[in-house]
Amino acid sequence: MNAHVSAPLSQPAQIAPAPVPELSAASLAFRSAMRKLAGAVSVLTVGQGDERTGLTATSVTSLSVEPPTLLICVNRATSSVVPLLKERAFAINVLRPHHEPVADRFAGKGGLKGPARYDGADWTRLSTGAPVLADALAAFDCELEDAIERHSHLIVIGRVVASRITESAEPLLYWAGSYRGLSL
Repeated sequence: MNAHVSAPLSQPAQIAPAPVPELSAASLAFRSAMRKLAGAVSVLTVGQGDERTGLTATSVTSLSVEPPTLLICVNRATSSVVPLLKERAFAINVLRPHHEPVADRFAGKGGLKGPARYDGADWTRLSTGAPVLADALAAFDCELEDAIERHSHLIVIGRVVASRITESAEPLLYWAGSYRGLSL
């Protein structure tokens, strides 16, 4: 199903969970090749109080400078999709090397879900109210502009309403199936 999802603010869009297919040889080869593409590790955060949740991602990129817009690809099977479409506001937090435990929690390691993923880190807010990691390398506070279904994922387009950076800090990277720092 390739659908364009754009729900009015009063009605959250309904997204069907993506089936989890067995991977073909071509898909396995593609996944192995993509692991050779280093990416910054980020967490998408959404919700308030006991409704907070989020996920770890490396598929975040800028879309436009004017207006400031980014996109992130989110698996439709993740538990964060419904809150994201309901809240229509989220933050992207670019992680630093000491945030590896944050990345693991938001990836669901240890079975952590929802607000438990926020334990052990200092959180704040910018404009939309979405949780922002206080010492993130960069943080982007976004309003959901669009969500487009493609295959097993949603292409989420976020209008950046506020951003913040930590000067003189380095990113946490994901490469070849594990976390890495940046060595210059």
